Amino acid sequence: MQETKGPETSSPETSSPAARPPRTERRAARVAQREQTRRQQKAANWRRRWLPWLVLAGLVVLGLAAFVYFVVIPRGQPIDGLDKYSGLSRDHIAGVPTYPQTPPVGGAHANQWQNCGIYEEPVPSQFGVHSLEHGAVWITYRPDLPASDVQKLRDVARGKDYVLLSPWGTDPPLPSPVVASAWGLQVKLDGASDPRLAEFVRRYANGTQTPEPGAVCRGGVGNPIQG
Repeated sequence: MQETKGPETSSPETSSPAARPPRTERRAARVAQREQTRRQQKAANWRRRWLPWLVLAGLVVLGLAAFVYFVVIPRGQPIDGLDKYSGLSRDHIAGVPTYPQTPPVGGAHANQWQNCGIYEEPVPSQFGVHSLEHGAVWITYRPDLPASDVQKLRDVARGKDYVLLSPWGTDPPLPSPVVASAWGLQVKLDGASDPRLAEFVRRYANGTQTPEPGAVCRGGVGNPIQG
């Protein structure tokens, strides 16, 4: 008699769905996910709070660096072509002294000073030197300087209490088209647009080289067309 076989049954190991991770692993995964989300939110909040300030601080640092590089360092550098003179007499004398520099940068001078301002005619040296002693920068130019350049010089001098501007005569001739002088200091300029002029005025109009700091450049002689 033939034996009849019953239906085959599958082993539980082959018929059940994929085994799920243990509960402890699932909980650890959820905790890790929440921690990662918390860290991301914390980082985003930090960026929103501090990033604008960091950008602003960076801009301030860049601005300070630019100020130092373009303003402070150049101001500390000597002006190209600057001539310096020492041992200058400060005596008050009558008459017209002879000066070794053209224009003079100091020395014996009249007991009155030239009022600072803009002049259309040459200024007597003995009065101009006294103005230098009071802290003036004396800008002189050749009489044949183009009118447009003269106007540029007037723009530099206008409104400044310690700037004296005048043409120079012809005897002796001016050594360059424009010359800027202060007490013991002088720079010969190529023209009215020479960038050294503005820097010379900025440094030395009533600057530290002044033998009589605080002295005025008004109440002397001369009638400038503009003060």
